[in-house]
This record gives sequence, C-alpha cells and structure tokens, in this order.
Amino acid sequence: MSFRRNNIKQQPCEVIVGAQCGNAVLRGAHIYVPGIVSASKFMKGGDVVSVYSDIKGKCKKGAKEFDGTKIFLGNGISELSRKEIFSRLPELKGVGVRMTDPVYLSPSFDNVLPSYLFLQNLPSAVVSHVLDPQPGEKILDLCAAPGGKTTHIAALMHDQGEVIALDKISNKVEKIKQNALLLGLKSIRAFCFDGTKALKLDMVKDTDGEPPFLPESFDRILLDAPCSGLGQRPNMACTWTLKEVTSYQPLQRKLFTVAAELLKPGGVLVYSTCTVTLAENEEQVAWALETFPQLQLQRQDPQVGGEGMLGAGLSSEQLKRLQRFDPCVVPSQDSDTGSLRDARIEDTLWLANKDCIGFFIAKFVKCKST
Repeated sequence: MSFRRNNIKQQPCEVIVGAQCGNAVLRGAHIYVPGIVSASKFMKGGDVVSVYSDIKGKCKKGAKEFDGTKIFLGNGISELSRKEIFSRLPELKGVGVRMTDPVYLSPSFDNVLPSYLFLQNLPSAVVSHVLDPQPGEKILDLCAAPGGKTTHIAALMHDQGEVIALDKISNKVEKIKQNALLLGLKSIRAFCFDGTKALKLDMVKDTDGEPPFLPESFDRILLDAPCSGLGQRPNMACTWTLKEVTSYQPLQRKLFTVAAELLKPGGVLVYSTCTVTLAENEEQVAWALETFPQLQLQRQDPQVGGEGMLGAGLSSEQLKRLQRFDPCVVPSQDSDTGSLRDARIEDTLWLANKDCIGFFIAKFVKCKST
C-alpha cells in the first residue's frame, strides 16, 4: 500500500525517464541508465535531481531540457554525470539515479534475500493458495513466465511432486529456470512451448513428460492468462487501442479449452487475469460454464478480494464464488502515511488488502471426463 507525498521540493536539475521506467519508479525501483532519456546540461554525479516521466514519449534521447508533458516522480541522487550517461562509450547498465524521495513510498526489494524471497503482488500470491497444490501432485502452469506463481506453487507443495511450466518466449522460460534454481526448487520443469498447442491430439504414449500432453494428465492447472493488463498499477500512460484490448478474449478461450482437456476428473482449474474488464473475466466464466458442463464453479479459500461484477449473466451465488481485486473500491489517499496513525488496525489491514493491482480469480473443479 502506498500514499502520495505532496511536500517534496522539486529541484532545478532534472532527469527525464521513459513511461515504462517511470512506472517502475512508482513501484519502488531505482533508475537504471538505459531508462534515462534526458538530463540537465549541468548535472554531475552526486547531485540531487528531480525525476520526471515523459508519458507521451516526446523527449529526444540526450536532450538537455524538456518542456513537454511530464509527470513528477520524486527526487534522487545522480550516480553519474550527464556526460557519463550520454557518452559514446558502450551503453551503461548500472543505476543512474538512486531514488531518495519518491512521490510514492514503495520501498525497493531488489536483492533483499534473493535466495529466499520472490516479490509478488497480493493477488498473485492468493492465486497459488486458491489452487491449493498438494505434495506429490502433477501441476501445470500454462502461461508461467516469469515464474513467480510457479515457484510459489512448488514451495506450497514442499517441492514434492512435479510442476510443469510453459511459456512460448524462450528468454522468459530461461527466467523461470533461473528463479527455480535461485530458490532451490527441483520439482519445476520449464518448457518453451505454446500453451494453445499443449494438448496431444493423438493417443500415442506420452514422451518423457514433455509437451504436448495427453488428455487428463494433470491434478491441478493454473491458467494465469495473457490479458490486457489494465489492472496493473501504477500506470501513468496507456497506449492500447480498443482492438488490442478486445483481442485477448479469443486467446484466453483457446487456452482454457486446452486446460479443461488436460485436467483430470476431480482436478482443479484456476483461471486468473491482471485486468479489470468484464469480457476477460466474468464473461469468460459464464462462457466456460456453458461450454464445459463437466466444470463446476467453486468457492475460494482464502477469499481476500471482492465478489464478481454484474453484467455477464452470472447468478448472485456464482458472483460470490469469484474473487475480484478492484482498486477503485479503495478511498482516495492523497496524504502522507501520518494520516493513518489514528486509524484502527482493522481499517489499516483492509486498506492494505484492497490497495493492490486489479486482478481476477475463478476456481473450477472437473466433475467427470469429457
């Protein structure tokens, strides 16, 4: 949970960063050199600088000043001079500005107990508990990168059983393997494979546990589906077109169809997204219940988020079995953390649980074979 600080004095020395880098700063990151687009002509290493995000992408690389649309992110200490940042030497990759007074107090957890901790948003951690993996089971994480939920699932199983992780982008699969190795988890097997093709259409014997897989091969499946990502926060600029936002529903249904076939009778399928649209969430649940009569919607434990949203034709009871994290239900906070000093602990915990990214979770159980 983070609160905006309005009493930070802006400095004459400015650093401009791209919108993506700016989002990372709001989430607690320092600024790495590749993210710096512009810096004041007199900036030296050790200077106190004010950092701004160029949300429209109009600032030219290496500019000495920028008068376009920019959003103040806070103050920091420059680790390098302007000359060092924009010299013709090979591109630097280290920290360029170390944030000391960010607008939002979101502390960085970079390199904090890296062999023991994997930082996740609250709903992302809730998903694995809803899946409730058990030691000795065979689990599929259908769209797994970068591996936060994959590693959490393996940890909840006490690293006993098998967790198959799929992603179709090779460097992301390597990231999953690196995270598993870093956390000492041996039950994870990651493959570079398109989840929409993970179902083996012929009935030839399975080959060494590699994709594609025979029907009804898995005890539990997590489908953390590719989505429009409109629940990601903070996010100062969105370049999505309507066509792009609506393009995800067909892909999600292809993946869900594969997951339903790969799930054993009695198995659990958890569907989740990090977006807030009805089309990618409740409408998908309504479609799944109509398309796959062998699937039943289940109550979730733990239930931290709110119930589902009206508009997809689901009953009141069905909406209560969904879990939606929606930041808009949180009262606006534009003051410092001091405003919470007199708050009840129950109210503080409620805010902490609700003030997170937008997220959606649905849990199904397969009652019989297809």
